[in-house]
Amino acid sequence: MTTPQIDDAQIAEAAFYLWLEEGQPEGREQDHWFRAAQALSTPAKPRKPRAKAAAKPAAKKAAPKAKAEAKPKTTKPRARKKADA
Repeated sequence: MTTPQIDDAQIAEAAFYLWLEEGQPEGREQDHWFRAAQALSTPAKPRKPRAKAAAKPAAKKAAPKAKAEAKPKTTKPRARKKADA
């Protein structure tokens, strides 16, 4: 298996996106460059295929949910204002 060659343009583009993700900080060019080069040279892990979801028959529908009984609202009587004498 051969290792793909990574050119400076690819590293520069990846470093640019790292710089954008970090909020465009100043003075971190070398850090972004080395991180981009490392990310591009590290082989990607192969993804595992997802398990297929069990097919549900279209005719089978979910039963409607029962509504909870509504409790009657109770109101408290308002306090009367005392009349000034």
